[in-house]
Formats: sequence, structure tokens, C-alpha cells
Amino acid sequence: MSKIKILIVDDHLVVREGLKLIFETEDNYEVAGEAENGEKALMLVEDLKPDVILMDLSMPKMSGLEAIKILNERNNTIPVIILTTYNEDNLIKQGLSLGAKGYLLKDSTREELIRTVEAAFRGEILLQSEVTKALFNTQKKVNQIDQSFNSEITERELFILQAIVRGCTSKEIAFDMGVSERTVKAHLTNIYSKLNVESRSEAAAVAIERGIIHINR
Repeated sequence: MSKIKILIVDDHLVVREGLKLIFETEDNYEVAGEAENGEKALMLVEDLKPDVILMDLSMPKMSGLEAIKILNERNNTIPVIILTTYNEDNLIKQGLSLGAKGYLLKDSTREELIRTVEAAFRGEILLQSEVTKALFNTQKKVNQIDQSFNSEITERELFILQAIVRGCTSKEIAFDMGVSERTVKAHLTNIYSKLNVESRSEAAAVAIERGIIHINR
């Protein structure tokens, strides 16, 4: 089995070195390259064809958000995981709206890092609970939310949204609901239409932002 190739993009050398050390001690991973800004990352993506990109958002020359936008314009299919800190909530939501497969705090554990990368490699989204709590805390309280908007979401769709935030796959959701994966995908299509989004990650971000999903503390 070939190794999963990782591209690490962060302007802090100590962060890149720390991540590199983790992946180098894992049998199934290979650090294909590293970049200190989005501009260099775009060049390396073309040359290295990584399987997963770990992308910081705040960087000189070109931010991670700008790089993700350009990757989208180039019809990039390589999953991107955002590396972040708590004070970047608005940037996180913008990154997720562009289709990022997850986000990680820079002090995440080895297990959280590997689990998130594996999910992204499979095309799934995994949202770290600590970060979703931080995002939720920045939003309006439930009684300030447009209730007519929330009422459009059915109980089953709400169940699916909550499962997405937990990082569940369509197969796992189908099992929990006692339905087929096709049915889950049909519900997802309805959710995307109601929230005016195009991806799981964007649906999760909007659901958290609008108070549709309640994060337990």
C-alpha cells in the first residue's frame, strides 16, 4: 500500500517541523513537501500532487484562504485541512465554505491529527469538537436566530447535520437512522438546498453559525 502524501503549509518553522516529525514516525504517511505561504504551496501542489494539504490561514505573501480559493478555481480535488487557532473563527468559516474537509488546532494531539487526515483522505469531513465549541460561542444566542429559517430543517435533517459535525460518514449515518446511504444522500441534497451550500463542510459551518446545531459544553 502506497503512503499518504502530505503537504504542510505554515509560516512557522516550528509548526512545520513538529508536524513533519509526527508523520515521519507513522508508517502510512510521507511528508511530500512543506511551504511557508500560500504562493509556494500552489507551486508545490502542481509539482508534488499530494494526497492531503494541511493549510494554515494567516501567512505572509498569500494567506491560506487565498490559496484555497485559487485551488478551487483550478478545480482542485485534493482535500484541504485548515490549521488554526481560536482567534481565527471568521476565517475558519470562510475556509469551510470553500470546502475544507476539517480544521485542527495547532496543539491537537497526534491521534486527532491522524484521525482528521485519514477522514480527509477518504473524502470525509471531521470537525474537532473543541473548535466547534469555540465557533458556537461567537454566534448569536438561539433566541436571536431567525426561527423561520430553522423551522425549514426537519428532524431527520437536523440529526444528519449533527452527525456531520461529529464527523460521521454517510454509511454510519445510514446505519444509525436505519435507512440506506442513498436516502441519507437525498437528505443531504435537501440540506444543501435549504442552507444554500454545496458541501458537508459548508453545511456544518452554516449550521453552527446560525445556531441550528447546539454544541454541548
